[in-house]
Amino acid sequence: MAGKRVDQIRLSVCSSCAGVRDRGAEQRALRQALDRAGLADRVDLGEHACFSSCDTPIALSLQGPGMASYVFSGIDVGADADDIAATCQVYLDSPAGWIEDARPCGRLRLCLHARIPAFQST
Repeated sequence: MAGKRVDQIRLSVCSSCAGVRDRGAEQRALRQALDRAGLADRVDLGEHACFSSCDTPIALSLQGPGMASYVFSGIDVGADADDIAATCQVYLDSPAGWIEDARPCGRLRLCLHARIPAFQST
């Protein structure tokens, strides 16, 4: 799948996933992991209120212009922060965001819920 690489992507974490969680601590852990990976300026970190993965919280998504979109579920944001950052790097390095080898993504490679090809207008 050919495609151009982008400079900025969006990482969204579900804000409505149930359970005991400290969203502020999750955001700090993600920001620190992205900073360590040198991605702080390339990943727009935000929240979204539901990815319909309620059976396996916590869910998050990766999106970029002209890129495939991903939804992951069963995430422990704090514990998985470094794997999330690694996945962001793999995503940024993949043509059109299509990750062929997910081994560098660590545990996240086992948490993939959906992968949606980029929309190509005709």
